[in-house]
Amino acid sequence: MPKITDTPPQAIQDEMKALNTTLDAFIPSKQLDKNVLIATWNLRAFGGLTEKWEADEHDSPKRDLHSLLAIAQIVKRFDIIAIQEVKGDLKALRHMLKILGDNYSFVLTDVAGGDEGNDERLAFLFDTRKVKLSGLACELVTPNEHIEGIGTGAFNRQFVRTPYAVGFKAGGKTFVLVTLHVLYGRRASERVPELKAIAKWLKDWSSDMNAFDQSLIALGDFNIDRRNDPRYDAFVHTGLSVPQDLNNAQRTVYDNSTKFYDQLAWFIDEQNRPLISLEYLKGDTFNFSPYVLANRGLTNSQLSWRISDHLPLWGEFSTR
Repeated sequence: MPKITDTPPQAIQDEMKALNTTLDAFIPSKQLDKNVLIATWNLRAFGGLTEKWEADEHDSPKRDLHSLLAIAQIVKRFDIIAIQEVKGDLKALRHMLKILGDNYSFVLTDVAGGDEGNDERLAFLFDTRKVKLSGLACELVTPNEHIEGIGTGAFNRQFVRTPYAVGFKAGGKTFVLVTLHVLYGRRASERVPELKAIAKWLKDWSSDMNAFDQSLIALGDFNIDRRNDPRYDAFVHTGLSVPQDLNNAQRTVYDNSTKFYDQLAWFIDEQNRPLISLEYLKGDTFNFSPYVLANRGLTNSQLSWRISDHLPLWGEFSTR
């Protein structure tokens, strides 16, 4: 049985070389004491792994060593990456860490219980050569007063997958990243209460002078269909702002730019100045679909079970 640390077949080596050349062109390079690259990626059902270079039609899961090697090439481009849909089974994550090497570390939640929790975790992976933990790690729980303040029946339970906040330090700058995966639900309207609740929680926290750190960046899969729909309005109603250059970025492999699921956002003041310790430079998504597993004749749906249906969304920030 092949191992992820084995030398891949020549065709896969050639593909990884071409993928890295493409990544060089699309994603800024890491620069010590100058920038920090922060990303978010919903990796579809990131749990089990078939330990073959190429899974066949009878194998389950379909994610194989070839797929995982491609995922790792993308992940290692970022200093910090929030990953959603990490499953209770950590096999794929543990094997990916073998590729990334000892310079990478991670923090993650326990699995979310219940059917709607879908056996999912929220995780952060980070490059310890540039990024350190600053001390804070917590799951966000909405106080009863907040639940009652939203309106009767609007939000009468905790989050399906509890948002996860972790403090980091890079280039002398400290900041808190809050990642979440909002309930998808049977109807789009079911997402609104969670989005309203997290936006209010973040606003109150960022305004609290006694909080651990006021520099908050929210990122993850917010399951927002499009700009200015009720989900988007719920997300931004307390002042969260999305960078303009991310507004038209493709979010999924299905090439539907109207989907606005994944986000990177922070609060701004009355003069539209970001209330974060980092200076945002630019951001985008990376569409991996033309560059990985291309010779296997996969549909987008088939590709999504090997890599993901979501594209990684990233932002470059200055730490000077």
